[in-house]
Amino acid sequence: MQSLNLLLLLPLLSAAIIVLFLRRSKWLGAILSTASAAACFAVAVSILLGDSANSVFKSSLALFALGDFTFNVGLFYDSLTANMIFVVCGVGLLIHVYSIGYMDDDPAKGRFFAGMSFFMFSMTGIVLASNLFMMFVYWELVGFCSYALIAHYADTEVAREASKKAFIVNRVGDFGFLLGIIFCYATFGTTDFCELASIFWSFPDKASTFMGLLILCGFLGKSAQFPLQVWLSDAMAGPTPVSALIHAATMVAAGVFMMTRLSHIGFLTGEVLAVVLILCSLMAFCAGLWALGQNDIKKILAYSTLAHLGMMGAGIGLGAGLAMFHLTTHAFFKATLFLVAGSIIHACHHQQDIFKMGGIFKRMPVTSIVALVATLSIIAVPFFAGNYSKEAILATAFAKASQTGSALYDTAFALLICAAFLTPVYMGRLFFNVFLGRPHSKEAEEASESGLFMTVPLVILSVYSLGGAWGFVGGFSWLDGKFSGLLPAASTSFVGSFLAENAQYIHKAAGYDVFEWVALLVTLAGIAFACLVYGRAGGSDPVEGKMPALYKVLNKHGWFDDLYDWYVAKVQQRIAIFLATFADLFFIELLCVRGSGIVGAVVGQGVKKLHDCSANSQVKWMVAGVVLVFVLIFA
Repeated sequence: MQSLNLLLLLPLLSAAIIVLFLRRSKWLGAILSTASAAACFAVAVSILLGDSANSVFKSSLALFALGDFTFNVGLFYDSLTANMIFVVCGVGLLIHVYSIGYMDDDPAKGRFFAGMSFFMFSMTGIVLASNLFMMFVYWELVGFCSYALIAHYADTEVAREASKKAFIVNRVGDFGFLLGIIFCYATFGTTDFCELASIFWSFPDKASTFMGLLILCGFLGKSAQFPLQVWLSDAMAGPTPVSALIHAATMVAAGVFMMTRLSHIGFLTGEVLAVVLILCSLMAFCAGLWALGQNDIKKILAYSTLAHLGMMGAGIGLGAGLAMFHLTTHAFFKATLFLVAGSIIHACHHQQDIFKMGGIFKRMPVTSIVALVATLSIIAVPFFAGNYSKEAILATAFAKASQTGSALYDTAFALLICAAFLTPVYMGRLFFNVFLGRPHSKEAEEASESGLFMTVPLVILSVYSLGGAWGFVGGFSWLDGKFSGLLPAASTSFVGSFLAENAQYIHKAAGYDVFEWVALLVTLAGIAFACLVYGRAGGSDPVEGKMPALYKVLNKHGWFDDLYDWYVAKVQQRIAIFLATFADLFFIELLCVRGSGIVGAVVGQGVKKLHDCSANSQVKWMVAGVVLVFVLIFA
């Protein structure tokens, strides 16, 4: 498939041209970047609708060799790749179009679109990588793009600090990821996905828990899970399209894709999957609570993203197909919600406090209807896309808990069902205070509907937020079976085949019929609770006013930032000072560098005193030498 090369080269070429020639251009950089995204989407669709859409393709090329190690670059395409390609290219194109309107008055528009194109190149590289080393290269490039785009407003301290925080925290996780890749190569002599699959499918006992836990570090950093979740909410300092594309729909989902890839080939042991399940279930629950302590509309959606990434992680522990299913639907409705937030922020003159908005439904009807659709999807109202993927995870957790009686699955299910309750609570809190009631600020009173560049992508994404899952679960096909619902059939085959097998398992669980009603009641209870508590907030958070201690706990999101600040200041910094003082100054500089010079000088002076060039001294040294020779010979 030569077309796969275009998916990589087109955005890279676009980024290079913009950086070299169009950085100061007002429109040409944006047009070129969006055109490259459109071309990539067209190529992706042509692949997914082609005759070889359901085939497996792999290419490999030795880029360089260092001794016995050979770095291979190549492309790998299968049903999992097909699923991710459509999400990345489709959502990426719509966000590019939206960005034309959103970044209209930005003086650094060229730099922004160069970063967006380079991100598309890097993210596509992760999806198409044929081995772990190649994936890691693109993995780091994606991290660089995140750092650069968060710091787009580098003239503000918030953006500068947020970009550094994201970069450093991700390096912590990526260090473990790299160690895992090296361990894999040292153990098996390869990191190629196809070769690893043949090893693990033939010899499942060769999978290593320690190796899997090292690889897991990369997922925890990139997908912002415990304990490396602290960077994602601060990343909202970047432009809203960046938040939508990178920190909601695609980059943070790269970790889920990577873990799904490895789980599918048998790389991850049961112990690793258990760790993923419990960590991510806990994240889903805690992030839902922390969202209730935020007033910034983008930070609320950031914690919502953390919660749903936790659900995807739980899906990995329960079955890789579940994770990809929720990844796909989440990309649609969360991108929609972030772009809605951007549209409102744009209309409200960069006001981001939800309690200073209000009455937006009357002033921005198209954006508001889109927001309603995406909200109903994320809270899992029946027939909306989010309902199918979210309930599939909950149902599988329930089935495993009821059939195995394991405390692990019982705990995971309890945390996930609580997270499912919290989703309509924090989304109801957002929706009631932003869209309903009366305006609570001058900015909200002056809000008006955004232009077509921003509203058209919103409408398209809202359609997918409603029906994006129908192709996975409904079996509705058209265009000679090449389209399944709203998605190309090739992009639904990985998840669809898993769901078909999983359905037989969960329907056998005792009490499954009751569970379906309980899941619906949990959603309705969350909506009712949000309406009761936040429905008449009147421009302020009632929890903050009546229970300030509770609100502070929610707002501090587990005191992780304080804990890490304490560790850096009190532990890491002191260790660094000790090492700088003892190891650098005393050992290296004083002993090794200056000490060796002093020793040399002293020895030189001593030897110099012994050789005073007198005849008496020469005779003494000759006699001493003769004696030494006899000793060495006859001793």
